Amino acid sequence: MRRTIEVCDHDPRWADEFERLRAHLWTHLRGLAASIEHVGSTSVPGLAAKPILDVDIIIADEATLQASVSVLAELGWSHRGDLGIPGRHAFTRHPDFYPHNLYVCTDGCDALRNHLLLRDHLLASADAVEEYGALKRELAREHPHDIDAYVEGKTAFILGVLAAKGMNQRVLDEIEEINKAP
Repeated sequence: MRRTIEVCDHDPRWADEFERLRAHLWTHLRGLAASIEHVGSTSVPGLAAKPILDVDIIIADEATLQASVSVLAELGWSHRGDLGIPGRHAFTRHPDFYPHNLYVCTDGCDALRNHLLLRDHLLASADAVEEYGALKRELAREHPHDIDAYVEGKTAFILGVLAAKGMNQRVLDEIEEINKAP
């Protein structure tokens, strides 16, 4: 079944849905996690986005990973591995919560830095929000059933932001490679 890529206006309920999910997770992970962050486009007021929350659970180090995986499994999430992105572990969606992408990230890893730098830049720049939102809408129209092309089409914008924020070239090259359509 092919899914249609939907990019819609920002919904203020996304912050509430994140908080509901964060509160549930924090109750069980507070001894393991340093924080739980709302990242991705749904975390930026005014930004058009796919209606899927991106959530990063930040842990101090890899030594805490297995305990985090066990707690999340008890709560109904399944570990999907790092999916080729070091320091970031993906989990299945939990049906009791708003659609989301859930990750456990090691503090300081490149994937987490990528998420936080992009989010924080967008939170600080109305012009970037407008530009990125327009790009995402255009890509969804051009590639309504091709998530790989959609992701690849956003890459130049993302890399531009990350480069301006000082992310090193090795990491930028890795992001570009990961985001290439197969």
